[in-house]
Amino acid sequence: MDAYDRNILSHLQQNGRASNVELAEDVGLSPSPCLRRVRELERRGVIRQYAALLDASAVGLGVSVLAEVRLERQTEALLDDFEAHIRARPEVVECYLMTGDHDYMLRIVVPDLEAYRTFVLDHLSKAPGVSNIRSSFALKQVKYSTALPLDQLADGG
Repeated sequence: MDAYDRNILSHLQQNGRASNVELAEDVGLSPSPCLRRVRELERRGVIRQYAALLDASAVGLGVSVLAEVRLERQTEALLDDFEAHIRARPEVVECYLMTGDHDYMLRIVVPDLEAYRTFVLDHLSKAPGVSNIRSSFALKQVKYSTALPLDQLADGG
């Protein structure tokens, strides 16, 4: 990946709806080579998809919860079952397998506390192998970004 590719990716992270002509102009390429580079980045899986980023509060999902989940044991089958259960829940927008005191960290968005209570009682606590759930409620979103810090990459990275 060279400087042009990183520049293309940086611009697309800020505006995925930019036309190829706009993108080419912004990164200093003519449209044809720019489009070839974008298509190659898509083909290689560097660009996974394009999406619209929504304001959670504006659509009525104003409660963001970080939940630490500990499982009874960490067998491959139990981890797989838990992860499959979590992937099926639209309230869970992020899930990470962790090191440390808990096995998973989940970010969950819901309309209100009652919806979170229902989610925990009806779904999360019934997920395979769950032994402990510790929830923290976000009071304010200080920073949120989907853009990766590409300026930290060297040529060829």
